[in-house]
Amino acid sequence: MDETLLRTLTPTVIGVLVRRGADFAAAEDAVQDALIEAVRVWPDDPPRDPKGWLVTVSWRKFLDATRADASRRDREGRVEAEPAPEPGDPVDDTLQLYFLCAHPSLTPASAVALTLRAVGGLTTRQIAQAYLVPEATMAQRISRAKRTVSSVRFNQPGDVATVLRVLYLVFNEGYSGDVDLAAEAIRLTRRLASGTKHEEVAGLLALMLLHHARRPARTGRDGSLVPLAEQDRCLWDTRLIAEGVDVLQAALARDRLGEFQAQAAIAALHADARTAGETDWVQIVEWYDELLRLTGNPVARLNRAVAVGEADGPRAGLAALAELDPSLPRYTAAEAYLRERDGDLAAAARLYAEAALSAPNLPERDHLTRQAARLNAKLRD
Repeated sequence: MDETLLRTLTPTVIGVLVRRGADFAAAEDAVQDALIEAVRVWPDDPPRDPKGWLVTVSWRKFLDATRADASRRDREGRVEAEPAPEPGDPVDDTLQLYFLCAHPSLTPASAVALTLRAVGGLTTRQIAQAYLVPEATMAQRISRAKRTVSSVRFNQPGDVATVLRVLYLVFNEGYSGDVDLAAEAIRLTRRLASGTKHEEVAGLLALMLLHHARRPARTGRDGSLVPLAEQDRCLWDTRLIAEGVDVLQAALARDRLGEFQAQAAIAALHADARTAGETDWVQIVEWYDELLRLTGNPVARLNRAVAVGEADGPRAGLAALAELDPSLPRYTAAEAYLRERDGDLAAAARLYAEAALSAPNLPERDHLTRQAARLNAKLRD
């Protein structure tokens, strides 16, 4: 291919396009595109009239570019002419996906499990731990849910309660540090809250904000777990606490109490105490009673037993704990704590070591192991 010929013809072809009505810059761009085409085509199929070929192809390139530019400007004009979204518009692709996965053909438990696995990014093991069931059981539940929805159209969104349950569990996994999804769960719950006056949506948002406010103080510089009573409260995010309390108060004022509002009220009482010693444990026990009236959740019963131990003394807490199933997650750790407060250091050390063996994550395991070592050291002294 004669590159000299191409260079010679370029100004002539640009002139032809300009005379046909193209501006100089557009004509130059079109001719450059035609030259690229010539480099590709001419070696195998040289034209009999190089100038005519370049003029024809350049003009076609110019027209294509002009039409594309006109279409682009038309699209931009239509977008600009569209009304801006209303403030607080709850549309969000991810949130919509949560609703679609919570399909009406599924039971709420199956819908939650499927959504956590398919959208939330949690493993089957993490979901099983959240539901207090064996991993194999949860795997079967998820498989059945997949089979159920395999032949249905995802055009019927699930209900808000199911989506809230998913967001709550995603946040809990993110907050634990195993999967950093807490911020995303808060973002989606904010979006949902901005488009609905549902009091439990507000309750969940308040709960997330109040827990997330304490996150900077939950671990030490070495990554070790710091229990609530030992946290540096100066590290708590007071802005998030204030927002969470405001959201909660507005929800409670509607007088339609739900489990997330009750949990948020407990978190707010912890956040309101300037020191661990100033925590209003009597009110916390009362809120746990409300929560149990709403849900009967066994983990809430376990937490209530610890709160009773703080409000009425460790022996009262141990009595409340004795009424529960010892196979509950963290049961042994709770008993160890209450035994230590009751002065039985040997039993507490043994129980801390036992609890460490079944801890759900490494930071918690390390913390319980250190607690056992601390008490054993005291006993040796």
